[in-house]
Amino acid sequence: MKKIQKILIANRTEIACRVISACKALDIKSVAVYSEADQGLRHVRLADESICIGKSDSHESYLNIESLLFAAKKTNAQAVHPGYGFLSEQALFAEAVLKAGLVWIGPHPKTIEQMGNKVEAKKIADHLKIPTLPWVLLNEPWDVKILENAAKKIGFPLLLKAASGGGGRGMRLVEKLSDLHEKADSALREAKSAFGKSHLFLEKYLPYARHIEVQVLGDVHGNVIAVGERECSIQRRHQKVIEECPAVDLSEKTCKKLWDATLKLAKEVHYESAGTCEFLVDPKEDFYFLEMNTRIQVEHPVTEQVWGLDLVALQIQIAQGHKLPSLIKDRKPQGHAIEVRLYAEDPENSFMPSCGKLEQLSFPLLPFLRIETGYEQGNEISPYYDSMIAKVVCWGLDRNQAIQKIIFALLEIKILGVQTNLSYLKDVLSHPEFYSGKLSTRFLEEKFLNWKNPKQNLMELKKTSAWEFFGENNLGSQKNYKSLLLEDLQPKRAQDRHATEGNTNPTQYNEKQIDSDDGVASPLQSTYPGKVIKVLVCPGQKVKKGQIAVLCESMKMELSYVAPADTTVKLVYVKEGQIITAKTLLVDWVLELK
Repeated sequence: MKKIQKILIANRTEIACRVISACKALDIKSVAVYSEADQGLRHVRLADESICIGKSDSHESYLNIESLLFAAKKTNAQAVHPGYGFLSEQALFAEAVLKAGLVWIGPHPKTIEQMGNKVEAKKIADHLKIPTLPWVLLNEPWDVKILENAAKKIGFPLLLKAASGGGGRGMRLVEKLSDLHEKADSALREAKSAFGKSHLFLEKYLPYARHIEVQVLGDVHGNVIAVGERECSIQRRHQKVIEECPAVDLSEKTCKKLWDATLKLAKEVHYESAGTCEFLVDPKEDFYFLEMNTRIQVEHPVTEQVWGLDLVALQIQIAQGHKLPSLIKDRKPQGHAIEVRLYAEDPENSFMPSCGKLEQLSFPLLPFLRIETGYEQGNEISPYYDSMIAKVVCWGLDRNQAIQKIIFALLEIKILGVQTNLSYLKDVLSHPEFYSGKLSTRFLEEKFLNWKNPKQNLMELKKTSAWEFFGENNLGSQKNYKSLLLEDLQPKRAQDRHATEGNTNPTQYNEKQIDSDDGVASPLQSTYPGKVIKVLVCPGQKVKKGQIAVLCESMKMELSYVAPADTTVKLVYVKEGQIITAKTLLVDWVLELK
């Protein structure tokens, strides 16, 4: 057995706090790392020690292997837990940790190379005769002709995917040939920004399907155990919004097939630590393997709530050499759990991220509620990283009760200072088809495409299932429930600028340029703080209306600032790599009266 005394957590916010919690349960010291932008965050305060690893840009901090290893050495940490995202599925990082004489809390680097890479994982699944959707790898170097030939082989619609990483990053839906090249470029940029790698492959898109994943655990002694499945079908732009455990109304026969496929894959690669196999399940319950996440998942709490496990603590214990059978004894699932991802974003404005100071942040204390957050009141939501504020998790005896409880919990959450998706989440959870379990990966696209903050009256509110459940005879009075609802459903002030409606690119937005009253196009300004990733025009250049002038990245999202009309570029004020604030001048145009 390898007794670990101190763990460095190579991550930030809520997942760092979650690992700290597991460390405390196991009486292990924790070391938090932070960038310059994150110095005041909750994970820094909660850890036994903390150390700055670099500037705010993730490439100079959370993606900087040298800085992370230096921090581990300086604090005498014996092990590294990568969390999820950033370097968690980079075999190069795992190898560097092991080479430095530290314990890597995760699967072996070779396993990450095999299964953390979506292409290699598909090859293994194909070898094991586990169903996959048609796919083609873009071997580098590739050009437009190779890209188009690969697309024609797959057929439209298709998905462009980054071979490494997860979380919907580096993924684009392509429905026609004319969009292929632009979306490939965008996917490449995002993959390189998020994971440091830019390998792409194409995969057939299955429009109406459910996204089901299976939690798996493996130890160094060859034991592999599947711990239930999760329903992850409620997605927006290929990123999960609501997750549940167990899957909703999935036949026992199909669940067993998914478990068996997961165990088969895990045993093939001698899997160690926690991992997840993801599948698409069509309306006939035929299933297709998508990928394996060789790390802990964002949505792991729903499995923990139903199975009564601490998956992060199990990761640490596995890394110390413990055997799974002695850690998990005759566990059986109980009840149903739901998790929603609470984001600082504006659902009425194409879900653009919202950054700023959390003037108010309060969560209710309820016996059935679990909050996972890395923020406290007064903290700043930074433009440099993902904008998730918290994960809200509720457990119930059955699915209906879990839904009712989480709606009530969301009504009690108070946030001021940034825009959030709080009201949006409540509407999704209250939708009759969600309530009845009619789910697919296109649910949000079809039911909530042009969502607006509801302006319900009291009579409409009385019709909701939550009103009926949380009446005077349950958790609170109808009077209190009514006041919470009415306070929360006030319409928001309209934004001055907004992203182009109907944009189908998952993480790319076209910013409209507003014309001034005298008919002259006003200078192009940034709507959000972030980083300039590409300047596509130069002074004197003639441009067409809608032509992209500047590409920026804000909170992991790519924004395209476009020309307001057929005009000529007068001045360009920014350069690639420049960090900008909101309302930064980007481009000015030659004065041309209409």
